Amino acid sequence: MIALARRLGQNYAYVVAGVIFVALLASAGLRSAPGVMIVPLERAFGWSRDVISLSAAVGIFLYGLAGPFAAALMQRFGIRRVLVTALVLMAASTAASALMTRPLHLILTWGVLSGLGSGCVAMVLGAMVVNRWFVARRGLVMGLLTASTATGTLIFMPMLAALAESGGWRPVVLVVAAASAALIPLALWLLPERPADVGLKPYGAAADATVRPEPAADGLLQAAFGTLARATKRRDFWFLIGTFFICGFTTNGLVGTHFIALCSDRGLAEVQAAGLLAAMGAFDLIGTTLSGWLTDRYDPRKLLFMYYGLRGLSLMFLPFSDFSFYSLGVFTVFYGLDWIATVPPTLKLANESFGEHEAPIVFGWIVAGHQLGAAAAAFFAGAMRTVQGDYFYAFLIAGGTGLVAAVLALQVRGTRHPRLAVA
Repeated sequence: MIALARRLGQNYAYVVAGVIFVALLASAGLRSAPGVMIVPLERAFGWSRDVISLSAAVGIFLYGLAGPFAAALMQRFGIRRVLVTALVLMAASTAASALMTRPLHLILTWGVLSGLGSGCVAMVLGAMVVNRWFVARRGLVMGLLTASTATGTLIFMPMLAALAESGGWRPVVLVVAAASAALIPLALWLLPERPADVGLKPYGAAADATVRPEPAADGLLQAAFGTLARATKRRDFWFLIGTFFICGFTTNGLVGTHFIALCSDRGLAEVQAAGLLAAMGAFDLIGTTLSGWLTDRYDPRKLLFMYYGLRGLSLMFLPFSDFSFYSLGVFTVFYGLDWIATVPPTLKLANESFGEHEAPIVFGWIVAGHQLGAAAAAFFAGAMRTVQGDYFYAFLIAGGTGLVAAVLALQVRGTRHPRLAVA
């Protein structure tokens, strides 16, 4: 590791970003797997869709709730230790689910345990690495790391859907477990804790720049809840967490969990629907990376206004479409470009409002709001489908919340704070 870092110099930061990209990709694959398992689990066990959706909702909620505590753990014990532990938990919990026979087993493995594990391998991890390893091009790199969620969908969904269609749900969980386990040695080999550990400075830092030491890490609960208490006194926190709640409600909670089931209701095969999700992932890879580039150059509040507004309109369009190749193609491109383009401008506003030391933990709480919204949508849409027999109003309501978020985004002040440290 040290020899490679010295050969590459500051460019080794991109190796670190690459390791995190792949880890986030695997986590995204894990979190997207329940979307292809809904129909196979219904067929195999006779479980109702709202029960299966509950396990997905629990997993999504804990995925988000773990964020601020994961950030505090990384500050106290180190990024590499937390990442490796999380990958072990992800692999073990999903592998154990191959033996499940009851809904409680599904909730424990894919809800509680995988939710906690994948919550440590999420957007907060990307924010920690970007703030620690990069001075220049932060928005672009955060956009790339965020886009790993889309890439995870692009790589995993068609394959998982094909496995589910040919072999049922069990091959799906085994593939996800193996992918998580395969990343453990990669993280141990290539991921130093800080640039200084391999004799480097953050990417973009001047050769004679003085890197200030990070403030001493507080206890886990003190760091997580103390930071939350301070953040809640700022109105920016409430606008950011409110818009990110809606972000989660309108993305992985609704579309990520229920799009395949929606298409199945309309007569599309699961593999075809998964292919559309994969195409969304491809367009989101472009859109989110571009969003990072734009965030380095333009007002993030105006970007968020545009992203949420366009997303809301696309979701309101879908229930009225005829689900033809043309209409689904328009939705796939339009929605895909916007899927999680909101992350880079939201992180930039968090950095400006709360300073770079506390911003990762504050961002963790904001992400918790995102996943709370996603969990609400995962359960809400499943319950609406059970009660009404379709997803029409679930998607229409979600589209309306996107328009609300567009207005809220303009209320964020984003008062710039001086950088507390180059960590």
